[in-house]
Amino acid sequence: MKSFLINPVLNKEFKLRFRSLKTFIGLLAYLLAIALIVVGFILLMTEFRGSSYFRPEQSRELFVMLSFIQLALILFITPGLTAGVISGEREKQTLNILLTTVQSSTSIILSKLFSSFLYLLLLIVASLPLYSMVFLFGGVAPATLLAVFGLYVFTIIVFASIGVFFSTIIRKTIVSMVTTYGVTLLLAGGTAFLFMIVLSMTQMHSYTVQTPPTNPVGYFIAMFNAPMVLAGIVMPEIVDEIYGTTGINFPLWISHIICYSIIVILCLYLSIRKLRPNMKVKK
Repeated sequence: MKSFLINPVLNKEFKLRFRSLKTFIGLLAYLLAIALIVVGFILLMTEFRGSSYFRPEQSRELFVMLSFIQLALILFITPGLTAGVISGEREKQTLNILLTTVQSSTSIILSKLFSSFLYLLLLIVASLPLYSMVFLFGGVAPATLLAVFGLYVFTIIVFASIGVFFSTIIRKTIVSMVTTYGVTLLLAGGTAFLFMIVLSMTQMHSYTVQTPPTNPVGYFIAMFNAPMVLAGIVMPEIVDEIYGTTGINFPLWISHIICYSIIVILCLYLSIRKLRPNMKVKK
């Protein structure tokens, strides 16, 4: 553990990432975008509608909207930060030098992952004061906010691991980035589209056989979709509808954590194994 905390690779990543002007410009742009959404929504609900106060139900609507927007920003930013951490070193011809040091493959991969994770975590923590405006008007429980931010942290780890994996096995950064964004789009949008198809087919079948619509396939698709898990946290009635449609009452967020934890472990394991080429001695 000490060798990981006192790590030249991790120290270099911290210095390059957190001493760069573009890092803080990106943080500023991120916060300004969320602040504009918050202020614009409050003005839309009050001044532009002739209302003198902001109601708790409107505060909840703002929280739901902010939650989905921030999840979308995380899904958009994470692949861009992680899909080039190894392939970028390879393109700059510094990876071979890095591999000749005493740093293990595990240390290199986790250092690259950890530095990107901390920057994304900084974005989330920096947006907390904007979320505090929701509590001024009520309508949202603190436990819901903690659950949402816990999902954000887990989502960052998942898609950062996927980005590091493709950055390790693909030599070109642009190809790695396109592949990572494609997988992210498949897991975030494609699974939602497949769920809607399964749901519509189930409902059509129920009209034919005159039985309540249940199809467990929809549940296994939904557990891979982070936006649907987020919807179940901020709008529990959606998860209840999924349970009723699929016939499975097991908590969706637990299934989500289990399946993606396996993906994270596989991505990191394969990244560590593939970082150094196999150099077998010929007999």
